[in-house]
Amino acid sequence: MKIKYYIIHCSDTPDGQYFDKYDIINWHTLPKPRGNGWSRPGYNKLILLDGTEQLLIPYDADGVVEWNEVANGARGFNNVSIHTCYIGGKGGDTRTPEQIEALKCDILNAIELFPDILIGGHYNFSKSKTCPNFDVEQFCKDIGVPDKNIIPHAKRYV
Repeated sequence: MKIKYYIIHCSDTPDGQYFDKYDIINWHTLPKPRGNGWSRPGYNKLILLDGTEQLLIPYDADGVVEWNEVANGARGFNNVSIHTCYIGGKGGDTRTPEQIEALKCDILNAIELFPDILIGGHYNFSKSKTCPNFDVEQFCKDIGVPDKNIIPHAKRYV
């Protein structure tokens, strides 16, 4: 399916505490009760505290989400979405300056690759989520994302 959304998540982990892709993969894919028991992780990309990006599920730049590029980040939208997560977010916006810069670059790169992509937070795709615990619409405006690529904060697709 054609890529339609870039969905931003947080790992809902404590401020300043180190976690990486192996932690996320285990949380998502190990059987319950240690994990969620999912078949795949929920994110394509993870942004660590120092701004380093780690791929969990790689995707290419062809504009199509192939079966091997699907992340389980937002039920009902995974086959048309790229999912990026920053480490942190428990209790609010805990992004470091390095994470903010990495996320900015990643979003602007996604728009360059996929000019019609819509940028939103996990909260836009769930009735009960506050993730990524910051106002994605305002962040996008602050970094110069065109309005046509921004999902309004209040819009819900569910």
